[in-house]
This record gives sequence, C-alpha cells and structure tokens, in this order.
Amino acid sequence: MDLSFSYNFPALRGIQAAKEYYVVMCPLRLIPKIFLFDEEEIPPEFRAQRILNRARIPELTNYIIENITDYVFSSITASIDGEITFQPLNTSANTQDIGLLRISMDSRFLINDGQHRRAAIEEALKLSPELGDETISVVFFHDSGLHRSQQIFSDLNLHAINTTSSIGILYDQRDPLALATKIIVNKNAFLNRYTDKERVSLSKNSPKILALNFIYNTNKRLISKSKGNVLSEEEQLFLTEFWDIISQAIHEWELVYNKELSPKDLRINYICGHSVFIEAIGEIGKKYRDQFPTSWQDELKKLKKIDWSRTNKEDWLGRTFNENGRIQKTNLNIKLTSERIDQLLQQID
Repeated sequence: MDLSFSYNFPALRGIQAAKEYYVVMCPLRLIPKIFLFDEEEIPPEFRAQRILNRARIPELTNYIIENITDYVFSSITASIDGEITFQPLNTSANTQDIGLLRISMDSRFLINDGQHRRAAIEEALKLSPELGDETISVVFFHDSGLHRSQQIFSDLNLHAINTTSSIGILYDQRDPLALATKIIVNKNAFLNRYTDKERVSLSKNSPKILALNFIYNTNKRLISKSKGNVLSEEEQLFLTEFWDIISQAIHEWELVYNKELSPKDLRINYICGHSVFIEAIGEIGKKYRDQFPTSWQDELKKLKKIDWSRTNKEDWLGRTFNENGRIQKTNLNIKLTSERIDQLLQQID
C-alpha cells in the first residue's frame, strides 16, 4: 500500500467470528466524503442497504443543529472493500490491539448501519462547518467485493427492537410537552398509579389503565402543540387542572382507584379504559376551554353523569366500537366519540 495515499486512523482491533474488525474515531467532515450510498435504481437484491428515506433527514439534521452542545449519535457500521493494514503500537499483550489502521484511498466504503446519520451529518456540516472536527465512532469490517455486506446489514437489524413511543416520552428531556406530561403523571395520584410508562398498548390483564403516550397525545390535542413546541405557564396550568378534573369526573376511574373495580373489568365493560376515549376527551377539553373560558371546569365535571358502559350501544356503537364489539381508534373514531360526548354534556343540566 502507498502510505502517502491512504486514510490513517488510530484504531482498536477486535475479533468476531474469527474475523478482525476495527473501531475508529472519524472526524465528521470525512463522513460525507468517504461513505457512499447504493444507487436507488439498483434492484434491492443487488443492494447492501435499504433506500435512503430522505424525509427523515431534516428531522435528524435539526436534532444536531438545535442540540449542538449535547447531541448524541451511536456508531456507524461500515464495510471496506480495499487494501487495509493494521499496525499495532507494540506487540505486548496489553496493547497489541491498539494501533493505526491504514486504508487505501481507492477503497470502497459502504455503510451497513447509519446511512441516515451520515446524510444528516452532511447537511448539518453545511449549516455548521465547525462540527467538522468533532468525531463519530465507526466500526469497520473488511469485506472484499462487499459480498458480506448484505448479510452484515441483515444481521445488524435482525434483533433490533424499536423503543415504544411511551419510552421515548419518558426519556425525553428536551420536549417541553413530554416534560409537562411526566410532571402531571407524577403529581396526579390516579395517573401516577395507573399509567404504564413503557408500553403503548395494554394487555387485557394489565394492572394499568393508561399508557404514557395516551396522555401525551391527549395533551397535544388539548393545547394544539407539537413535539418541541414551547408551553406557556398558562398552558401547563391548564393541562394540570384538566387531568385533575378528569380523574375525578370519570366515575369508573374512581372505582378502580378505590379498588372497587379492576383495570381488567374496566377495559372489558367500559369505553373509558381505552385510548380512543382519552383522546376524544382531549378534543372536548380543547373545545370547552375555548367556548367556556371561565366555566370549562364545571362543564367537564358533568362527565360523571355519562354512561360509559359498552352495553350503551346507542351512544358508542359505530363511534367507539364496531358491530363486533371491537374498540377502534382512528381519527374518525376519536372525532365521532368526542362529538357524541359533547352532545351528551349539552343535555345535562
């Protein structure tokens, strides 16, 4: 190898499946220059990665730019088709896997995992060139002819499990609405006891009633805010008061809290144990806050007088559940359910 025409990286050497691989710290400015994507026109069976979803790039780019002092990216995994050499610092047992990785400049690099990170980094560098000296860890596999790359991609994604939206909300320390939602759940006695903070759907035997993402999505409806939007103090107070009132206005929730009704029986027999109901109530809360700015609290307290049972087909069949009794949650179901709740509230003195 001509050392004057090579990429040189301080590296750690490891062994997997009796094959060497290398971990390097790569300056961000080099990422767009050395890593290539497969052309989209190539049939999938001849590609080594999925087609780039360009709709994801702006969100990832904004994540970097808006959190330039504390963004975090996991490693990129890539294959090298070309001449490489690893030169250990010395031959002692403790340091023989620490050294310099030399990669011929005419090598081909192919990303097995991290192509969207790569594209976002490229866009972020255009907006903030000073990021170029920062680094990202890259795991390199040597793959002559890139024949193993498809298998590497498959193996890396075989056991990948996406986190639930509830977990995402729970761990999000930047989104004001996520932060407000967690504060509300922690302070509200009913929500604190009966909110599942990990799952997005609850099994029939779950001891919980709500999932954290139910509450978050309802909050979005209540104040017409999206992820990342700043909340005013008045909006945060409104959300807190709304959940305090709702927790006491749904009679069946009180029964569960007092151990007179189980969460399982609530889900089986009432619509108020399902997310379509929760988000429909969010639509009601938003509407009444606008229509009755000084008395929306009293209007919502009337919810205690509504029959939420699934035997009440006159009100909920075709709105909250179908002919087979299956609860349905679409935007149309949420709309129809909220409209019926509104009609029933207007009939209550």
